Amino acid sequence: MLSNITIEFSVMKYQRIIYVLVLLSWYLQLNAQSDLLSKQMSLDKQQWKVVDLLQELEQKGDFTIAYSPGSLLADSNVILSGTQLRVEQYLQEIFDLQRYQLLDRKNKIVVAPVNLEGLEKITISGYLREAETGESLIAATVQVNSLGDFQDPLTTGVVTNNYGFYSITLTPGTYELIYSYVGFELQRKVIQLTDNLTVDISLTRDPSMLNEVVVEANTEVEKVERKVKSVDLGKTEIGIQEIKQVPALLGEVDVVKAVQLLPGVKVIGEGGSNFFVRGGAADQNLILLDEAPIYNASHLMGFFSVFNSDAINNIQFYRGNIPAAYGGRLSSLLDIHMKEGNREKFGISGGIGLISSRLTVEGPLKKNKSSFIISGRRTYADLFFKFSNNELTRKSSLYFYDLNAKFNYQFNEKNKLFASGYFGRDLNKFRSLPYVIDWGNVTGSIRWNHLFNQRLFSNTTVIFSKYDYRINLSSNVSGQDWRSEIKDYALKSDFNYYPNHKNFVSFGFSSTYHQFQPGEHHATDEPGVPASNALEHGLYISNEQQLGERISLEYGLRYSLFQLIGKAEVILYDKNYRPLGVQQFDSGEIYKTYQGLEPRISGRYLLGEHTSFKISYNRQKQYMQQISNLALGFNVFDIWLPSSLQTKPQTADIFSLGYFQNSKNQQFEFSAEAYLKRLTNQVDYKDHARLIMNRYLEGELRSGKGRAYGLELMVRRRRGRLTGWLSYTLSRVERSIKDINGGEYFPAPQDQPHSINAVGSYEINERWTVSANFVYATGRPVTLPEEIFRYGHYIVPVYGRRSSDRLPDYHRLDLSANLYPKEKPGSKNQSYWTFSVYNAYNRYNAATVFVTNELADLDLVKGNGKPAFHKLSMFGLIPSVTYNFKF
Repeated sequence: MLSNITIEFSVMKYQRIIYVLVLLSWYLQLNAQSDLLSKQMSLDKQQWKVVDLLQELEQKGDFTIAYSPGSLLADSNVILSGTQLRVEQYLQEIFDLQRYQLLDRKNKIVVAPVNLEGLEKITISGYLREAETGESLIAATVQVNSLGDFQDPLTTGVVTNNYGFYSITLTPGTYELIYSYVGFELQRKVIQLTDNLTVDISLTRDPSMLNEVVVEANTEVEKVERKVKSVDLGKTEIGIQEIKQVPALLGEVDVVKAVQLLPGVKVIGEGGSNFFVRGGAADQNLILLDEAPIYNASHLMGFFSVFNSDAINNIQFYRGNIPAAYGGRLSSLLDIHMKEGNREKFGISGGIGLISSRLTVEGPLKKNKSSFIISGRRTYADLFFKFSNNELTRKSSLYFYDLNAKFNYQFNEKNKLFASGYFGRDLNKFRSLPYVIDWGNVTGSIRWNHLFNQRLFSNTTVIFSKYDYRINLSSNVSGQDWRSEIKDYALKSDFNYYPNHKNFVSFGFSSTYHQFQPGEHHATDEPGVPASNALEHGLYISNEQQLGERISLEYGLRYSLFQLIGKAEVILYDKNYRPLGVQQFDSGEIYKTYQGLEPRISGRYLLGEHTSFKISYNRQKQYMQQISNLALGFNVFDIWLPSSLQTKPQTADIFSLGYFQNSKNQQFEFSAEAYLKRLTNQVDYKDHARLIMNRYLEGELRSGKGRAYGLELMVRRRRGRLTGWLSYTLSRVERSIKDINGGEYFPAPQDQPHSINAVGSYEINERWTVSANFVYATGRPVTLPEEIFRYGHYIVPVYGRRSSDRLPDYHRLDLSANLYPKEKPGSKNQSYWTFSVYNAYNRYNAATVFVTNELADLDLVKGNGKPAFHKLSMFGLIPSVTYNFKF
């Protein structure tokens, strides 16, 4: 019995011992595992390449370290805090343990990511500039791709703002950033994002670009992709090098002439600088030069624009879906930014042509801190008048001049100041004619860029703008000196906020004080059109948001407020537009207020990698209007009037949709855009209205509703020796005004149902580039007499319905060629010759038609049994030669 007990006890004893040994084994195994991280290890040096340090730890410790290659920069170096550390301490100095955790496994240490959702977002920001000059790169692209194995796949990006600034907020991780801009070599950077980071990038020009002219860089691929993938609808970015390929009148490269060749843009006169966008009137285009409004963009009766291409850095043109930051116009936005000046070295450039020359000087004032640019132009056709045999011609003048200037100073990384200005003047003084005409623009802006932090950027601007013109008839008519002007004093502040990579928020405000002087007699006591003053305010917010890989939205709201303010003298009219009397308002008294909300929304849906569909809706208000007589197809004498007690603000509701597709190799792009506009309070003038030297001008105006709709098709080739585009526009614009044509709809002056634009440039070899453009458009509406009778020595026309006839169709071919010098090693001379022919087959397009006393030997227009009319054409074939230089 005892022996049995003893045996049973012995068995129980051994079971307990075995159980204890098993527990001890487990404990020792766990302890050994934890010892992998706590194990002391001695190394022979402190500075290591990361990949070599990991291999050394694995060999000495006889274990494996498992990690994602994307979790660190293996080629980077690390300096250890010591050489007698625990394994955990070594790994902590390699990996960010806020983002990664160290897990013990049998003979293995696993570096695994922690839950990134709870981690604070990290921002990378900076500026993109041109390496050679230090110029800001506007609308450059920063593409971001995630690289870490443990990261969610991500491909996103941002576009630099109007000052070259970008910001993007991401979760911690490893990313590849691709910086690109058209005509420049793209730059790639791999960044392990563990803390807020500032990265400024300088891009160099692509050496494959022939003399900075042929647009053939790989970055063109990125530009084509962005047109499909962005949410923008009706937006075009125009490069200066592209503009230089467009043949221009009298050999002068012109921003406005390039814009006029885009689909949806119409021109109703020969050579004019006015343009009409998607059925809108000329005054419905907001034209900005360094944020200052330009009220008349023409020189030399419209044959030149006020924009000197040598002083221009970036052009962005919106013919639909205008951003909420901009208001006051119904049709389009042409946003032009001047160059800042070369921050690296001094330079001189310019051109010498047959009738005009230009010169630009730029350079640093303080290296990497401050720079300037001054650019001037002048025509000198009037100098040749002095050699004329005619005395009146010798005393005549016909010229324009203008001057652009800009200065900038960078106080520190967060503050930068810009000051820019423009001054231009035209004079048309023919002694053989009984009048003198001159007009001009003056603008100035001071801008302060401030970076609050890496996510919040602001720009505050003080603006001055003035446009004036003068008609002097004093040579034949005593005391007839008529002058008109508009002045603006404005303050605006815009903010860009980058909360994360899926949202880009813009908000801000603007306030403008307008002074209107529609017309006054300077040489007599006769009263002119009463002057008026107004305050115009705007407050806006918008957000561009990615809802997924396929869907993006941009939505915003603008609130606008317009207040008429004294001191003012206001003419009151009855319901039949007859003057009743004058009412006086004291200085500072607000006597009329208009206001309204202007929602904006657009969306993009990716149908595939190279295809997208876009849709948008905009409501816009306009509180001033331009009174023009477009009988000749162009007008210099622009009378600007504000909304008043009688004239209400114009409003437009705009619906747009578009389809965009690129070829697989990104060589070709195709777009189709359609739009519908509903317009209210459209301003026109009564039949036989008197617009010049009329005190009761507002009584000549009538208002009503309008409608416009159209389709724009475009095929473009961006890469290769042959580049260019072909576009077709179908559009109609009509008005309905109670006192015109019995209130029935009639074509507006800019109604041209069909137009075709073909633009091409071909690189023959390294020295020769040729280009051409062909333009066709339906003849514009005109109002012709239905019958004519004589009364004594006078011809008396009898007019019928408004815009019931059309001029002949318009078409024209322009040619151009650039000749570059042979390359010389070390030469800094970038000069070249431009040869151009405007209207190559000498087509005499009609500017207008009118009745004349002698019809026998004139170019006549007849139709539908109506009388014959004299067709007035501005000019035919015009050759030109320009020598362009840059040192």
